[in-house]
Amino acid sequence: MRRTVYVKKRKRQVTIRRVLLLTVMTLTAALTVFLSLRIYAQITGAPSLSVPKATIFLDKNGNQIGDRFSLERRYWVSLDEISPLLVDAVIATEDKNFYKHSGFDYRRIAGAVLKDIKSMRKAEGASTITQQYARNLFLTHEKSWKRKISEALYAYRMERFYDKDVILEGYLNTVYFGHGMYGVEAASRFYFGKPAKDLTLEESAVITAIAKGPSVYSPLDNPERSKERQQLVLSLMESQGFITEHQEERAKKVPIHLMTEEWADTKRVAPYFLDEVWREAERLLAEKGRRPAEGGWTIRTTLDPHHQQTAEEAIAKWMPDSGLQIGFISMEPDTGAITSLVGGVDYAKSPFNRATQAKRQPGSAMKPILYAAALEDGYSPLTFLSTEKTVFTYDEGRSTYVPNNVNGKFANQPISLAQAIAISDNIYAVKTLEDIGYKKFSKMAERLGIDTKFPESPAVALGTTEVTLSDMTKAYNRIASEGVAVEPMTIYAITDAEGKTVYEHETPKSKHVMTEQDAFILTHLMTGMFDPVFNDYLTATGISMRQHQTRPYAAKSGTTLSDQYLIGFSPSLTAGIWTGFDKGLQLSDPIDKAASKKIWMDFMEEAHNGKTPEPFLPPPGVTSVIVDVETGGIAVSDCDRQRVVYVKEKDMPQKLCTDRTLREHRSSGKGDDKKFDLFPFSFFE
Repeated sequence: MRRTVYVKKRKRQVTIRRVLLLTVMTLTAALTVFLSLRIYAQITGAPSLSVPKATIFLDKNGNQIGDRFSLERRYWVSLDEISPLLVDAVIATEDKNFYKHSGFDYRRIAGAVLKDIKSMRKAEGASTITQQYARNLFLTHEKSWKRKISEALYAYRMERFYDKDVILEGYLNTVYFGHGMYGVEAASRFYFGKPAKDLTLEESAVITAIAKGPSVYSPLDNPERSKERQQLVLSLMESQGFITEHQEERAKKVPIHLMTEEWADTKRVAPYFLDEVWREAERLLAEKGRRPAEGGWTIRTTLDPHHQQTAEEAIAKWMPDSGLQIGFISMEPDTGAITSLVGGVDYAKSPFNRATQAKRQPGSAMKPILYAAALEDGYSPLTFLSTEKTVFTYDEGRSTYVPNNVNGKFANQPISLAQAIAISDNIYAVKTLEDIGYKKFSKMAERLGIDTKFPESPAVALGTTEVTLSDMTKAYNRIASEGVAVEPMTIYAITDAEGKTVYEHETPKSKHVMTEQDAFILTHLMTGMFDPVFNDYLTATGISMRQHQTRPYAAKSGTTLSDQYLIGFSPSLTAGIWTGFDKGLQLSDPIDKAASKKIWMDFMEEAHNGKTPEPFLPPPGVTSVIVDVETGGIAVSDCDRQRVVYVKEKDMPQKLCTDRTLREHRSSGKGDDKKFDLFPFSFFE
């Protein structure tokens, strides 16, 4: 009996020792694991939470016009910029104990393990929000124990180094919601056309439901399954006390209205312009020592939505369906801010930007650049040259060049610079180039911002050298800015993902590339293309546009076999247009030829609509005088073709238009180098 008691007692002691030993071993193992995790976490440090973020583009008014992504469409927002209803829905559905655990929900893990053992495969998930966030950042969605262990290690490190709100914010910004949308802000904008902070309860439940399986619960692709999952989310929110029963019932009955079509429309704003913005942003960020690939930039651009819409509507109205292509750009003379840009008929078919990348012959649109150099060299609006048919020799006499005018006709007597630019006489231009020399012309083109090398050929005067529309428009814009070297730009400011301003445009000090006097005189010369008083053997090139003109413009057109250019400006806006075919075709159809002028005039008139017409105001040192177009003499009643011209004070004509010597001199075919004129246009009287 005693022995039996002793044996039982002995067995009990052994059992107790074994239990204690097992407990100690278990605790030791747990402590070892814990310490190992702590050491591992300390050695490896905090895992990076950096993810690709969308770059946002704003127009000049601060409204979003587009975005750009390195890999994923994602708009990062802080936790306080997300609807509390959405936050509650996610916690109720994905991890109700999120704020209580340290990265792992052991009850859910135990339950999942039992189910996995029963099914003999990795079937049940028990990931917390932290674990899901770790998977989104660092891992794949592979169902394996290896991935789960890695997920757990990352989750432990994240919980060790980051606050709960930081983890929750990151998770909400990295979840995939289908259709290329990452994060709740992108999802909210895509599905409901609003920021995440404005989501209603029923919309929050829809967004939360998608996270379970974007391909299965997308309200766009699977509305019925989406509705079922939404109902479950609302039930979970009610059962966990996030909402009342009344709120649940009401939300389940509210119909869901998706706004995905509106999203698609907003993505098509000024794509050619946004490409140019990004190119400029890459350069500016590199200069600041930042990597454009960081993403998360907010870029406030110079785009004027009214100007962009006006340009696109004019193009849609007047561009024929013949394969004709277009480049269009507008900018402000004072700042160089590009307010609109179109690089082709259809960006989806061809993102090649014909406004900034295509080099084409500008034709006679090059003549104002030539005449800018001539004015600097002593010419005036009243400089007369004979313009009969002429054979020019060059290349040390080895080559000849015989330019023609558009209608094959020539003047029978000398004409003034004012008339030559208005009717676009070609002989006058080539003679001017030969007179002032190639070097002075090339230097002026360079100062005005045209980046090309001009050959020493008489045809250069007629715009045979290929250039970009953007360079040509920049040159005209510098004339419009009273000769100041204004640089075109597309960006006012750039801020990073943290809201810090990285770049802000500063207006550079004024640098003149031509005098105010010459810039104004040339400007006024270019108003002549709209004035019928210059009509002669050639017609003023803008007469067909005059009937639609409600304010003064200075402009010049250019035509070649394959290209149509027109560039001009008001005191507050410059616009340039090119039309032509991409490959090998010549312009022959009258409708194709007429498109550029119609689009340009429609744009300028609508862009200025509602604004008081602005005159071009002469600077000091420039004087107006009414002259006779035929002789350049001071006009009196006996001379019919009268026009106001602006000249430098030293170039004021001294003779009346009735002076016999002027008539004889003109009919003799000999040019007088010093005479001037401008026009009696009602805008300037």
